[in-house]
Amino acid sequence: MLFQYAASQGWDVYDVYSDDDYAGSDRSRPQFRRLIADAEAHRFDIILCKTQSRFTRELELTQKYLHNLFPAWGIRFVSIVDNVDTANMGNRKSRQINALVNEWFLEDMSDNIRSVLTNRRKSGFHIGAFAPYGYKKDPEQQGHLLIDAEAAGIVREIFSLFADGYGKSVIADILNDRRVPNPTEYKRQKGFRYRQPERMASTQWKYPTITGILTNEVYIGNLVQGRYGSDSCKTSQNRPRPKETWIRVEGTHAPIIDKQLWDRVQKKVHSHAKPFAGNGKLHSFSGKVICMNCGRSVHPHKNHGNYYLQCHTRKTSDPPCPGAFIPVAELEKNVLRELRKLNRELLDLTILEREVAFEAALHAKKAKLESEVRACQQKIDDMSLALKQLYVDRIKGIVRVKAYSEMAEAFRADKSRFEGMLQSALEGIRDVDSRIESEDHRKEKMAQYIDPTQLTRSMVEMLIDHIEIGRRDQKTGNVPVSIFWNF
Repeated sequence: MLFQYAASQGWDVYDVYSDDDYAGSDRSRPQFRRLIADAEAHRFDIILCKTQSRFTRELELTQKYLHNLFPAWGIRFVSIVDNVDTANMGNRKSRQINALVNEWFLEDMSDNIRSVLTNRRKSGFHIGAFAPYGYKKDPEQQGHLLIDAEAAGIVREIFSLFADGYGKSVIADILNDRRVPNPTEYKRQKGFRYRQPERMASTQWKYPTITGILTNEVYIGNLVQGRYGSDSCKTSQNRPRPKETWIRVEGTHAPIIDKQLWDRVQKKVHSHAKPFAGNGKLHSFSGKVICMNCGRSVHPHKNHGNYYLQCHTRKTSDPPCPGAFIPVAELEKNVLRELRKLNRELLDLTILEREVAFEAALHAKKAKLESEVRACQQKIDDMSLALKQLYVDRIKGIVRVKAYSEMAEAFRADKSRFEGMLQSALEGIRDVDSRIESEDHRKEKMAQYIDPTQLTRSMVEMLIDHIEIGRRDQKTGNVPVSIFWNF
């Protein structure tokens, strides 16, 4: 249309400025910016659009360019459909009215879209161009997430490493050393058109990425959405929103991380436990030891190859804290000694085996899912057979054309629904199998807690709530230690 109009007017076309895949309300769209720069440089005499709204829907920009800058630059603006022509001073008011109506339309459309998206978020549908790392979009149900087995394995590894005492930077280094693609690169490798700002574009795992994964409830089956949003329909810049406005819906999809591991990780995340300098790995008691005098967390130190825990508030607190100090090796000996003593008096293997009772629940869940698979497959086979029989009846003239179309459509819809249910059940079975595999040797691991010879981070996490240490007694040379158990 524009080429034909230009030819009819005898105008030569200097260039075409077209922003595909950009909203017309986006002021920063690249071809729009290039158009403005070329207009200011007076590389052409006329801007030709289909309608005024194709240039902008904003009243502010209409006034700025059509009525002020373009005339100053000697540029004429023409739109074909709505008869806008800045060379005609008589339609200035109509241009202003057009701009006002266009802006109203933009605001109404924005409000409607926001309302629809808010309702879908509240209904538990995922709203986003890309699924979170570890998941993929369900091709059968819009807004539903399925587990991506490949990426989900990395997510489980990140949670397990952190629970075992590895710091976030160390976890990132481990993944980078193995050349595991980070979430951004993973999307690119899968063929997604994923764009990031230049300053954020990287193929490396980093501390903030690990933090984001460890604190994202999506991995326990919950959706938390609406954390960011634009202030106006006139800008695409997203800003953080207050936490009370977030939309949180539980149980919207299959979890990758079980609740027990999630709770352990969140407790560690919020404890702000620090690794030894230059080590990167958290010590066995990270986040578990406090000073019995001031109640503050003790800090780790390394000196001449030995590790220590020390209270830092001795000189800064008011009233002054007597302080607390103990070598990690000495604390480990104390805890092992008390644990063996406690085992002999109270602990029984059957008590610890209760911790693995949920394994039976996993097998029960798998059996239920397998039953669902068989039922769905039977329904799909029934629908396929019914469609074939219906077609035969149609050929024989038993069923009329209209009835055949209606019944065939209903059968196909039911078949499609059961196929979606079958896929979800199969994904669930794969997830349960993965969780069962990770727990196969749990009973054997429990045995080490009965007569332990070495203290590990996982043992401390499971058995100890917290430990209080004091200042070494100058006469006896002993450091007072109080252990508070989880049982």
